[in-house]
Amino acid sequence: MSSPDRIEQALKRHSLRLTAVRRAVLQVVAESAYALSGSEIEQQLPPDTDRITLYRTLKSFEENGLVHRVVDTSDVVRYAACSIECSTHEHFDNHVHFKCTSCQHIYCLNQVTVPAVTLPARFQVTTRDYLLGGVCRECQPVQQTN
Repeated sequence: MSSPDRIEQALKRHSLRLTAVRRAVLQVVAESAYALSGSEIEQQLPPDTDRITLYRTLKSFEENGLVHRVVDTSDVVRYAACSIECSTHEHFDNHVHFKCTSCQHIYCLNQVTVPAVTLPARFQVTTRDYLLGGVCRECQPVQQTN
């Protein structure tokens, strides 16, 4: 979703005004291979971008199904682009997240669904977060062939 036309289409599809900040924020998140913190997003925006506007934009994107929060073991909130199926009313965040213990990046593994869990009676799920930890493919040592 990284081309300017696709960014504009996504904003229109979610009935959001086309502002320079919204375009820039969505572009940064959509082009990232891993979930980004607010400060990581801010570093990639023009220097005159207002921090309050950035966080309001992220909140609006989350409420409208353009980004989702990624659960981490630290207190840092990270954001990743949502799938096309997400909407204002429902996030289809049924995929696994993977945190690399080497580079600390968190990846959305969209092709890996969250496993079904059977709960005891009178327990009701309101959120589903599934975080795996390990070493990502970028940080794996290169295998030597003989």
